[in-house]
Amino acid sequence: MGKWTTWASASAVLAAVAGWTLGAAAQQPPIKVGVLHSLSGTMAISETTLKDTVLMMVDDINKKGGLLGRKVEAVVVDPASNWPLFAEKARELIQKEKVDVVFGCWTSVSRKSVLPVFEELNGLLFYPVQYEGEESSRNIFYTGAAPNQQAIPAVEYLMSKEGGEVKRWVLAGTDYVYPRTTNKILEAFLLAKGVKKEDIMINYTPFGHSDWQTIVADIKKFASAGKKTAVVSTINGDANVPFYKELANAGIKASDIPVVAFSVGEEELAGIDTKNLVGHLAAWNYFQSVKSPVNDAFIKQWHAFIKNPKRVTNDPMEATYIGFKMWTQAVQQAGTTNVDAVRQALIGQKVKAPSGMVSELTANHHITKPVLIGEIQANGQFEIVWQTKGPVKADAWSKYIPESAKLTADWTYPWVCGNCEKPKYSQ
Repeated sequence: MGKWTTWASASAVLAAVAGWTLGAAAQQPPIKVGVLHSLSGTMAISETTLKDTVLMMVDDINKKGGLLGRKVEAVVVDPASNWPLFAEKARELIQKEKVDVVFGCWTSVSRKSVLPVFEELNGLLFYPVQYEGEESSRNIFYTGAAPNQQAIPAVEYLMSKEGGEVKRWVLAGTDYVYPRTTNKILEAFLLAKGVKKEDIMINYTPFGHSDWQTIVADIKKFASAGKKTAVVSTINGDANVPFYKELANAGIKASDIPVVAFSVGEEELAGIDTKNLVGHLAAWNYFQSVKSPVNDAFIKQWHAFIKNPKRVTNDPMEATYIGFKMWTQAVQQAGTTNVDAVRQALIGQKVKAPSGMVSELTANHHITKPVLIGEIQANGQFEIVWQTKGPVKADAWSKYIPESAKLTADWTYPWVCGNCEKPKYSQ
């Protein structure tokens, strides 16, 4: 037998083996990714884009050959801004659809709703939005900001000479877990910094609130005391549109009473006439205006997928992108989608983020993130006016709340939660 014949025979065998392997991989069931975001109701204005982001990441990984030689399939449900329905849909995704991981939730009340389900059924949830902290679960990975990665730095900035040396504070939020707990932390922080209690005004409104005339008038009156005043906004969802409109109607400019928002990004501004909002602020860990090669590629990938060059990127999208990357890296490292193996492999995963910095998933199930303050521009984008020198490690438990100050969270093997002997979940 000649060399050519031998080589050809060997090549045929290898080709047959390869074909069999690819065929076997193709016959394997897909790896299922659950998408648990509101596509209707008051939170659809914010959450629909995150559904699209997960679909973009699934599309991208399938173009690269899938994961572990298997196709990745997104299973999308709509909990419709209905908090109890989130729990029902989470159970459906894990038990009926047999998803390997879930990316979802925006509000903390929706996360609180699903948390017992994920713990009971040992599922994995990636939560991509800034939140109030005061929680630690072995089944949740928090890729949004904790208060020390957003709220506290934003207030410190406004207190500084660079930020205007603010002396009076309006803490305005939607009436649910995240704003109430965040404001509890901020109030304690402000008092610790020597701010008098009478220089702090706190106000809550329901989801979808639309009549802001009286509240804005109260804010204007509160600011008339002669001390520099700022509004710290944890208002969520579509209530932001009439809130900012009423500020403009009342003649309140950013130079008079600046508003720093924690839930208003590029996506929300796309639905608002921004000419009266110029100069107001937002604190996030990413803005579309960030200059970095990774961000350029992220924006390009988003526009190519969504087929609309006008669609913006925002912070929770970046957090979703980071979480998805970390999960796929952990699956590849573990060689399986087994929840226990993937959970263990996730700790220590690093991703070059569109923010321009490297994010790392730490043992408390949060990621390191830079903090950025952006000023609203007329085109609906943000000009970055301040940022941390490097990524900030998240505190799952705030040192400004006495009952939490000594608590830590450490989910390294064998998944014992540090000093969280009896985790105190905010209500």
